[in-house]
Amino acid sequence: MKAGESSLDAEIIRNLKNDDAGAMGMLYKLHWKALYISAYNILKDKGACEDIIQELFIRIWNSRKDLNITSSLQAYLSAATRYEVYRKLRENKRYEPIVDEMVGALAGYSGYGALEFKELQSQINTVVDTLSPKCRNVYILSRNEQLSHKEIAGKLKISTNTVRNHLTHALHHVREGIDQAIIILLIILIK
Repeated sequence: MKAGESSLDAEIIRNLKNDDAGAMGMLYKLHWKALYISAYNILKDKGACEDIIQELFIRIWNSRKDLNITSSLQAYLSAATRYEVYRKLRENKRYEPIVDEMVGALAGYSGYGALEFKELQSQINTVVDTLSPKCRNVYILSRNEQLSHKEIAGKLKISTNTVRNHLTHALHHVREGIDQAIIILLIILIK
């Protein structure tokens, strides 16, 4: 038995490797609900979450002979679910508001001891620092100071359309630049 692995985990994995469909049923019964809920907490899309969980269990069954789980089964399944949720967010443009919301939520976060959030914020700041000065300024006023488009336009003496364009550009670069950071945030949110 490996570190972090319960005897039930070890038995399920051993039985899966021996083509025991009952072990697959047990695995599904024990874990599907928690995995579904963690995915739904991010995506808020019943069908997409059901697909993610179903595909995860199909992949496990199809690769059962080669399963090499170095942590607990729950940790392995949770990480696989997080990865699939992340992949779904990256692939589907309709989830961009969720990504934007996650990124925006970090601007006001000041919890102590949250190393993950600090690391994520650091990565976002690194990306923001690469923006042009005007674009960076608009982003900071919007995300850090929580100013509306109209307030930013008045403060910088530019049109609200220009503010919108700068924010669109900035958010695109932030999304592109923080792929790994979003994985960190998903780990935190799904826990």
